[in-house]
Amino acid sequence: MRRYPSPYASSFSFGPGPISTALKALIAANVAMFFITGFSRSLVPMLGLVPTLVIHGWVWQVATYMFLHGGLLHILFNMLALWMFGTELERMWGTRYFLKYYFVTGIGAGVLTVLFSLLPFAFAESLQRSVVIGASGAVYALLLAYALYFPDRPIYMYFLFPIPARIFVMIMGVIAFYSSLSESGGGVANATHLGGLLVGYLYLKGGRTNLLGELKYRYLRWKINRVRKKFDVYSGGRTDDHWDRRVH
Repeated sequence: MRRYPSPYASSFSFGPGPISTALKALIAANVAMFFITGFSRSLVPMLGLVPTLVIHGWVWQVATYMFLHGGLLHILFNMLALWMFGTELERMWGTRYFLKYYFVTGIGAGVLTVLFSLLPFAFAESLQRSVVIGASGAVYALLLAYALYFPDRPIYMYFLFPIPARIFVMIMGVIAFYSSLSESGGGVANATHLGGLLVGYLYLKGGRTNLLGELKYRYLRWKINRVRKKFDVYSGGRTDDHWDRRVH
């Protein structure tokens, strides 16, 4: 619970604070699509993420699936998580960066879901004709960012057990990983959850350490080392070649 001062009177507010304009727009769009698809269910397979359809040209689905939900509890918990974790991140990042992160991770999670479905395993192939819907990919990415910035903030798992945010994300990541190896998955697109975590991590790490530049550096060193081996030339590397980098 937080207290927000007022020039007229003291007041109390639960949660991370007021909903910003950007969050209002995201929540309103999700709620609107929830009611629209409720009246016209034929839109779900058209706007939801169906990996085999994406492969055949329905590429818009990697973005539109984020605004569809399967039931009242589904949208309620996703929008609650969006408000709880997104409010403080947007306040810290700014609206432009927040929205960019949200859509990049949500779309990235959708793309990884399609790629995951192409793996030559039964648990992956079962996803090819499934309809994946929900903002969970982007929400999981927000959860990851929250844990990286506020690792010791308590999160109440199942609203009962307070655990540090970093531990909570680890638990959710492990659950998503092992659940994605199951053919049924309990009706939940765990591969998309895992994709959101992965894309979110790469996005944040890339923003701090210039991931593209780092990949170019590694590629050039690989080429140089191949040439040196031909002439038996050896030299030392950078002090950070021990892969001990951390995300701060």
